[in-house]
Amino acid sequence: MRFASLGSGSKGNGTLVASGDTCLLVDCGFPLKESISRLSRLGLTPEDLDGILVTHEHSDHSSGVSALSRRYSIPVFLSHGTAASGLFESAHQLFCFNAGDDFRVGDIRVLGLPVPHDAREPVQYRFDCNELALGILTDLGSITPFLVNAYGGCTGLLLEFNHEPELLRRSAYPAPLKRRVGGNYGHLNNQQAARFLQQVDTDSLRILVAGHLSQQNNTVEFAREALREVSLLNSVEVVMACQSEGFDWISLSAFDPVAEELASA
Repeated sequence: MRFASLGSGSKGNGTLVASGDTCLLVDCGFPLKESISRLSRLGLTPEDLDGILVTHEHSDHSSGVSALSRRYSIPVFLSHGTAASGLFESAHQLFCFNAGDDFRVGDIRVLGLPVPHDAREPVQYRFDCNELALGILTDLGSITPFLVNAYGGCTGLLLEFNHEPELLRRSAYPAPLKRRVGGNYGHLNNQQAARFLQQVDTDSLRILVAGHLSQQNNTVEFAREALREVSLLNSVEVVMACQSEGFDWISLSAFDPVAEELASA
């Protein structure tokens, strides 16, 4: 299994997940031409996509979905609530599910997990294939015991580190927007993300990607500072996703305790 990003942040999101003959795009918040260009940078064309999975209807995750789907006849997978927003009616084909459902797309088992966010029926995703698990967890304002359990045992994890609370407090955002971003149905701050990592089972975790960093209210340095408090991540590779380029392909491999012991000998 491998994954990559077209871009990560409030100006547009898109994450690629591939395994075997299956390639999926999670969200598409870019115009059609920009989406094609960003796919090309990662060695793909739209024809390579077997499906587009949508997390929720907010424009930075959804604005490019219907155009890409319609132009290249790509099926779209989304919750019933997200579909009810009416933003995807012109897509090629919709497959709707309930938050909490699991299903297969090609070689990959997909689990759509409900999250606390201010959208109609928002989900985030866990992908399982060949004893590997990849979790994508962004756009949520608080951590629930359900999510701690659901994301345990992941080999790779893309986790939201949206903002530093003090930067958000001092920002030029209007007060209602500050309350929304920092609220229980908004976005995870650096400290919440770190606490999540301290609670979840990370024994199999090999790669952590910090994503959806606010360009106004966060920095890579603040995110890394929060991660220093998570001692369990000493053996985990950490990647910082960015808005302009996302991140390049990352391959996942299963944890091999014998190989790890030999490598450290």
